[in-house]
Amino acid sequence: MKEQIAEAITRALQELGLPEVEFVVDYPTDKNAQADYFSNVALVLSKQVGKSPHEIAEQFRAVLADKLDQVDSVEVAGPGFLNFQMDREFFKEKIGDALATGEQWGKNDTWAGKQVVIEYTSPNLFKPLHIGNLVGNIIGETLSRLFEMNGAIVTRFNYPSDIGLTVAKGVWGLKHTGGDANDILMLGEAYRQGNEAYEAGGEAAEEIKAINKALYEGTDAELSALREAGIATSKRRLAELLHVLGTTFDREIPESHVSAPGAEIVRAHIGDVFTESDGAVVYEGDRSGLHTRVFLNSGGLPTYEAKDIGHFKLKHETHPDWDYSIIVTGNEQAEYFKVVFAAIRELFDVAQNRTLEHIPTGFLTLTTGKMSSRKGNVLTGESLLEEMEAVAHEKSSLKDETLSQQIGVAALKYQILKHSVGSNIVFDKEKALSFEGDSGPYLQYTYARIQSVLEKAAQAGVEPSTQFAPLQPYAVEKLIERFPSVIAAALASRAPHMVTGYLTELAGAFNSFYAEEKIADATDEFAPYKAAVADAVALTLKQGLWTLGIKAPERM
Repeated sequence: MKEQIAEAITRALQELGLPEVEFVVDYPTDKNAQADYFSNVALVLSKQVGKSPHEIAEQFRAVLADKLDQVDSVEVAGPGFLNFQMDREFFKEKIGDALATGEQWGKNDTWAGKQVVIEYTSPNLFKPLHIGNLVGNIIGETLSRLFEMNGAIVTRFNYPSDIGLTVAKGVWGLKHTGGDANDILMLGEAYRQGNEAYEAGGEAAEEIKAINKALYEGTDAELSALREAGIATSKRRLAELLHVLGTTFDREIPESHVSAPGAEIVRAHIGDVFTESDGAVVYEGDRSGLHTRVFLNSGGLPTYEAKDIGHFKLKHETHPDWDYSIIVTGNEQAEYFKVVFAAIRELFDVAQNRTLEHIPTGFLTLTTGKMSSRKGNVLTGESLLEEMEAVAHEKSSLKDETLSQQIGVAALKYQILKHSVGSNIVFDKEKALSFEGDSGPYLQYTYARIQSVLEKAAQAGVEPSTQFAPLQPYAVEKLIERFPSVIAAALASRAPHMVTGYLTELAGAFNSFYAEEKIADATDEFAPYKAAVADAVALTLKQGLWTLGIKAPERM
C-alpha cells in the first residue's frame, strides 16, 4: 500500500505540474494519530514552489481523494502532512491474507535471486566461547534470517581459529596440567593456565611461542596430536552451543587452511598491490584515504590481513556467484576491514555491483559493570547462556528443560537484538527474564497465551473466520498489517531492533485487545473474527520470533 500511495503521489505531481522530489510515505509514529499512512510531499515541495505546505497539501488532497482503492479518506494535518485512512475492508483482507499465507507471512521477494554469503561467530577454539563471538552469532543469525525473509539465497560461513597463540597456550596448559584434551572443562582450565603463564612472561612465554611455531610447521607429532584432540573437543562443544542458539553453518573454513593461500597471493602481488617496507610487505591504504597495514611480517609470515585474503579466496572459489559478502565482527575492526576489502577489490575480479560489507557489533557489559559469572570467573558467552537457562528454569512453573532452554535463549537474544547493531549493550539479567514487556519471554508468553485462548475458543465452538467483522478495525489489526514492511525495513537498515520493537508493540496491543474483548464466546457474532485476529497475531509473533532466532513455545 505504501508503494501504491507513493505511485499515486508521483502521478499527482505530474498532473499538478509540480517538480519531481523525494518524499516519504510511511506509518505515523504518533500512536494516537488517526491516519494509517502519511506523506511529507507537500513539506518537501514548499520551498521549491514558493507556496505554503498546507496549500500544496490541499491540492494533492483534491487530486488523490478518489484515486486510491481502499483509501477511505485523504486529509491534511499539521503543517501540511497528507494523512491517508484505509477503509474497513483493507484491514479485514490483511487478516485473511496473513492466515492464508501461513509460514510465508511477512516474506517478500525484494532480494529474490540475490546470493548472500555471511560470516559470523568465528570463535577461537581451545577456549570458552567469547562473549563477543556470542553477540556476533546472535546478530549474524538474525541478519541471515532477515535476508531469507526478504527472498535472498543465504550461505552461512564460520571461520574458527584453530591455529595460533590461543591454541599454543592451550597445548602448553595441557602438557603442564596433564589434562585430558577430550574433556572440555580440562581444556578450558588448560587454556586458562597457559594464558596466565604467557601473560607473566619469562620462560613459559618463550615455551608457548616455540609451541606455536612447532604447531604451524607441524614439526612435533606429540604437540600436533594434542592440538588435534583439543580442536575436536572444542568443535564438539561449539556444535552443542550452536544447536541451542539455532545456527547451522553451511560451510566452515578454519584459520589453518587460509595462511598458505593468503601468503602466496600477497607475495605474487608485491609491486602492483603490495609494497615491501622495512622487511615486511604492506598495503599502502593511505593512497586511497585509508591507512597502511602489514600483510606479511618481517619474518615473512602472514598476518591476520593476509589470512583474510586467503579466506576470501576459498569463499570465492566455493561460492563464486555471490552478490553480497558480509562479515559480522566487533566494531573495533571497522577500519581494519576497510583496508582488507580495498586489497580484495584489487586482487580479485570483484565487480562494482558486488558488495563487500562489514557489519559491526558492540561490546556487552552487565548492568553491574562487572564481567563475571556466578562462579566468579570471567564472563564468557558460554557461561552467560548457561546462566540464563538456569535462571529461566528456576522461574518457570513447568520445570521443563527444553522450555527453560528456549526461554533462556529468548531472554539473551532479545536483550542483545533490541539494541541497534554496532552499539554497546548493557545487559540486564533481571529485565531479560521478565515476563512483562520488553523481553523475549514476554513475547513467548503472549504467543503461548494466544494458543490457550484459541484452544478455549475452539472448545466453545468458535473457529477463526474473517467473514463477519465489526464496523471499526481493532488497533491490533493495524499493527498486523505492518509486519511485512517492518521485515523489509529491518533488512534495508541492518536493524534487527526494528523487529524486536515491533513485536513488543504488537504483543502489548494484543494483550490490551484481549483485556477488552471476549473471544471464546459463541454468543458474540464477532467472536470468530476476534479469533482470526488473535490467530493472525500469533502467526506474526511466531514469524517474527523465528526471524530473531527465538522459539515460540505452545505452552509456558
